[in-house]
Amino acid sequence: MVLENLSLKLDQGEMAYLIGPTGSGKSTLMRLIYMDMLPDKGIVRVGEYRSDLIQPRDIPYLRRSIGVVFQDFQLLSDRSVFENVAFALYATGKSGAGVKSRVLQLLSRVGLSHKQKRYPHELSGGEQQRVAIARAMANDPWILLADEPTGNLDPHVADEIQRLLLSLHHQGMTLLSATHDYRLVKKFPTRTLALMNGQVVDVDPETL
Repeated sequence: MVLENLSLKLDQGEMAYLIGPTGSGKSTLMRLIYMDMLPDKGIVRVGEYRSDLIQPRDIPYLRRSIGVVFQDFQLLSDRSVFENVAFALYATGKSGAGVKSRVLQLLSRVGLSHKQKRYPHELSGGEQQRVAIARAMANDPWILLADEPTGNLDPHVADEIQRLLLSLHHQGMTLLSATHDYRLVKKFPTRTLALMNGQVVDVDPETL
């Protein structure tokens, strides 16, 4: 049993950290939210979608409303920065000039317009994560799940990525960020949820 008797509500436009040691269930909770797995008992509700009622054909539509950012970036190594972001749009059936316009808008938003023709191996870790964030934002999701987004980055770069995520939140994005970096939580405090013994508990970031 990883998560048990867990109750969590995140309002639209809210931001929260999800903390806990490795193996505590942070990634499992993220997977439950974007319904990569379903709970054995209970209900996960994301907007109008419920885990007990959703049909397999509807899960792709749910995921278009959720952006996911991973620790290891998960970029396509054989595609440019532009193509990596565009791929998320092509996957939902978009094409033409609208794709180019949207990609350029997203790369500008994350400060990478000048790197659109580069490939992932030509970028720093922070730049790769910025590409991953742009890709996660491609379909204009209303919630962003960040699973250890700064885990592979040094503190200075981690701060830059965290400021980018905070700027997205301040523009109205709902954000749940799983992290084990308590330094980051204390430096940029907001609602903090700790996974303890399979349950979620609100904690004061100043006590970490």
